[in-house]
Amino acid sequence: MTSARPAPPTASRGVLVPPDRLQGVDVARALALLGMMAAHIGGIADELDWTDPATWSAVAHGRPSTLFAVLAGVSIGLTSGRANPPGPPVIGRVRARLAVRAVAVVGIGLALMALDTPVYVILPTYGALFLLVVPVLRLRPATLLVLAGVCALASPFAAVAVAPAYAGAGMWEVQLGLVYPVVTFLAYVLVGLAVARLGLGPRRGSPDDAPAADGPRLWREARRTQVALLVSGTAVATIAYGIGNLLAPVPVDAVLAFPGVPWAPAYSSPSEALAQVLFSPRDHSSSVVDVCGTAGVAVAVIALCTLLVDGRGRTVARIAYPLTAVGSMPLTVYAGHLVVIAFLPEYPESGTAWAWFAVGSVLFAMSWRAFLGRGPLERVVARLAGLVPSPR
Repeated sequence: MTSARPAPPTASRGVLVPPDRLQGVDVARALALLGMMAAHIGGIADELDWTDPATWSAVAHGRPSTLFAVLAGVSIGLTSGRANPPGPPVIGRVRARLAVRAVAVVGIGLALMALDTPVYVILPTYGALFLLVVPVLRLRPATLLVLAGVCALASPFAAVAVAPAYAGAGMWEVQLGLVYPVVTFLAYVLVGLAVARLGLGPRRGSPDDAPAADGPRLWREARRTQVALLVSGTAVATIAYGIGNLLAPVPVDAVLAFPGVPWAPAYSSPSEALAQVLFSPRDHSSSVVDVCGTAGVAVAVIALCTLLVDGRGRTVARIAYPLTAVGSMPLTVYAGHLVVIAFLPEYPESGTAWAWFAVGSVLFAMSWRAFLGRGPLERVVARLAGLVPSPR
């Protein structure tokens, strides 16, 4: 029996793209990055009202950071065996490399915090989450989803428990575990890891790696998974937000709430306050509804992006290239926009400012990827992770 020869990378505007890379995941990552920029500098609406188009920009509150965290889990899953994580001793090297990446990401995050911009930096929490999932890399998708559900249920209680420890804390301190609660965001990473284990793409890598007759079948299997994830993510988000708006509608003065912390108005009755803590659909409320709803939205977005982009041919790949370029270097683009903010004479906050940042990010990512390939920070982190020796 002979094995098929691995296919060479495919060209997209002069850029070599590995044949097994899911470009739809890069597109989703770009949407998360651009959405986080909108939340930081876009001058978006405070509250979302679907009956008022002028408030639709408020969708960028909370959901982009959630999508970013779910994609972290997806990336961990894709780089640790996809649907079939390896056993010992290879998994040991995978875990060690992930731990090195975690430390590097935390270091980058702390450096960005030192710039003293009025932006809550997610990277230290992001790196800590990498470490927390090291022990669960070989668990089945169902088990990962159960663990994510436990985290979702514990999320409001954990957030309430740690909030007093941050009394009087400054901008630096609240970025470490309060604005981005670890238990809450661990649920997102576990969901993303489960999504990757379920199989966003063909289970045997790229269909180009398989006999030609198997390619269409492998993509059909992947499409069924993508559609199932799209439907299930949409259903979970719809049900969660429906329950939340029924049991704990967002109070009119919710703009007073601090991100990441459950909150209820002082005039609430005990039952109303408990409902707000557990079921509030408010973004960044850490409620069960918030975790389930935003996770459902993230899964649906990722599934839709992979469904529309991957395996659709070179024309679609070229059309999506501006976004895939941005999504292929998330650390660089995220850090870069904070560095630019730090060096501007005034803090930008408008739709026009966001447009300039978005265009600048796309042009930079396209140019860098076309001429130099992997993003600069991604290259540094990969070099550090590569120091982990291979098992014998």
